[in-house]
Amino acid sequence: MKSSIKIIMLFFLSIIAVSCKREDKSPSYHKGEMTIFTDESFKSVTEALAEGYMINYPETKIKVVTKKEDLGFLDLLRNKARIVVMSKDLSPEEIKTYEEQVDLKFLPAKFAADAVIFIVPKDSPKKSISMEEISQGMQSENKEFIFDGTNSSNLNFVAQKLKKQPKDLKFSVIPGSKNVIEELNKYPDKIGVIGLNTFSRPYDKESEQLKDKVKILPVEYKGKLYTTDFENLRKMNYPFTRVLYFLTNEGNFNIANGFIRYSCTQLGQMIVQKEGLQPYNIYGREVQMR
Repeated sequence: MKSSIKIIMLFFLSIIAVSCKREDKSPSYHKGEMTIFTDESFKSVTEALAEGYMINYPETKIKVVTKKEDLGFLDLLRNKARIVVMSKDLSPEEIKTYEEQVDLKFLPAKFAADAVIFIVPKDSPKKSISMEEISQGMQSENKEFIFDGTNSSNLNFVAQKLKKQPKDLKFSVIPGSKNVIEELNKYPDKIGVIGLNTFSRPYDKESEQLKDKVKILPVEYKGKLYTTDFENLRKMNYPFTRVLYFLTNEGNFNIANGFIRYSCTQLGQMIVQKEGLQPYNIYGREVQMR
């Protein structure tokens, strides 16, 4: 009789052990691996959020891969990544394609206000730039503006603001935002176009060195000059303020949606602020005096 009870107990213990092993392998928000595609312009803030998530959940591994915005979106649809970071407004056709191929509703997870900025060499006499200059310059054969590449978020966003297609604009290219900064002195009559997050990190040595090589031009709009300070980003007064958001192809609450939730709550928003960007979700603080 005792031997029969032992056999039954061993049988149930073996079932529990197998179940536990299976559970360990199941997807979860606090363990597993995933890849995020991000345009170079958003790489710094994306990496900072990924590092923060991995510190909070040591069993996760997040790989941040730089890819042009349009190409990253296409690869998300092909299931080559769990998340992509976007800034441009998708067209109705793109939204329809996303919902059909991913089988999810289009729900962008907004997490930061960034900006496209216009830069000139440090010793340039130019002090500001108007919307009219930008519009005219982007249609000039002189190709006055230097972008970090085609299919880039910066080009997409400027095109949308001007209500044009990127293919209809005229511009020069130096691949990579950092290269635009480094080589701009060779082209004193040109204007570089990069993302603010390229050197927005306060107290970061590399960021400060890059920022020190160029001058950011305030943008004139309707008779007023706007800079990229926190107030103008928060109120979206700066004409080229853009909202960064995540898109995922994950339909359940696993690592991708866990990362998105983390990025949009207070811990993630603090990281966004430390990156020198404006958090999209602002959390008020209450202080009780005693």
